[in-house]
Amino acid sequence: MPIPFIDLQAQRARLGQPLEDAILKVVRSGAYVMGPEIGQFEQALGEFGQAPFVLSCGSGTEALQLPLMAWNIGPGDAVFCPSFTFAATAEVMPLVGASPVFVDVLPDTYNLDPAKLDAAIEAVKADGKLTPKAIIAVDLFGQPADYPAISAVAKKHGLKLIADSAQGFGCTLNGQHPIHWADVTTTSFFPAKPLGCYGDGGAVLCKDERLHDILVSLRVHGQAVKSDLVGKTFDHDPKYLNLRIGMNSRMDTIQAAVLLQKLTIFESEIEARNKVAERYAAGLSDVVTVPKVIDGGVSVWAQYTIETADRDGLVAHLKSQDVPSAVYYPIPIHKQGVYSVYPTPGGLPVTEAKADVVMSLPMHPYLTPDHQDQVIAAIRAYVKRNG
Repeated sequence: MPIPFIDLQAQRARLGQPLEDAILKVVRSGAYVMGPEIGQFEQALGEFGQAPFVLSCGSGTEALQLPLMAWNIGPGDAVFCPSFTFAATAEVMPLVGASPVFVDVLPDTYNLDPAKLDAAIEAVKADGKLTPKAIIAVDLFGQPADYPAISAVAKKHGLKLIADSAQGFGCTLNGQHPIHWADVTTTSFFPAKPLGCYGDGGAVLCKDERLHDILVSLRVHGQAVKSDLVGKTFDHDPKYLNLRIGMNSRMDTIQAAVLLQKLTIFESEIEARNKVAERYAAGLSDVVTVPKVIDGGVSVWAQYTIETADRDGLVAHLKSQDVPSAVYYPIPIHKQGVYSVYPTPGGLPVTEAKADVVMSLPMHPYLTPDHQDQVIAAIRAYVKRNG
């Protein structure tokens, strides 16, 4: 049997009939948009993620954009983020008229370098062309960024902090989820994510009730929400009283139903992912550079990413052995034409070096020991043969 890079069908089989029943219940109800499962899922997600307020939305990208809109971040403003990530992290700044400012990453975890972040903010302030407003830290490949240090930088400069947990929802640092330090945590439920749905979706977790209220409004075309109507009388449905420029970012009810079922097994899947990661490290640490997790951190292992100087050769060899692999990310965002116009104070040497050597191996909670042994053996054989 081929080795799956991510095995969603094994997960579907484990969830079994209750998953199919949950989907069918929504189909039969007719409540396809903002049905009761939406609220149920938001509550369950908040309980899992240690956040008092949760807003589900249409995608992980919109989850990043909505807080920027709520904070009125726009033209002339700077938002600091890594370049070693998926384009969605940086895409949301131009969408609201702001400028991404790209910051280098740590060489061992690939996450935002707090010292480089502080220096980049100082450089932008000194330049005077942009006003620093926010930071987006990314939990790349599933592990938490250095939030104590990044949060200290954010507080020093009076900036908002977003934890982009699209790949890392469920990760913890010293037992705390990223929301412990961040103003908001955002995530994606794209099917390949550790907690994914059967379409697209996202969520914003926060601790500020007023911010959550504004996010609720922005999610549905800027509609009036409870806090807007205090002391006022409006005799019609408040969705027809539009007080802000918003968007349509509602999650489909079917996706919430799917996620409610997946959330019941998510903790055990995180444990299984960590066992797979440990097995990879034991079998590969003497032949390639294996991932390092931040001290006190628990990764959800969205990807298992190794480093090798002969990446193209190893990728080709694995393909010949029917072993899938992937490269995240071959071209850093700041090197892509449309983003090359944005600031990179101090340069990004680590990001550029890592883009040439990283590659990811099959990783999911249902990766069998036999399949994993095949992956490990194929890599060891290639390295042994090629020195």
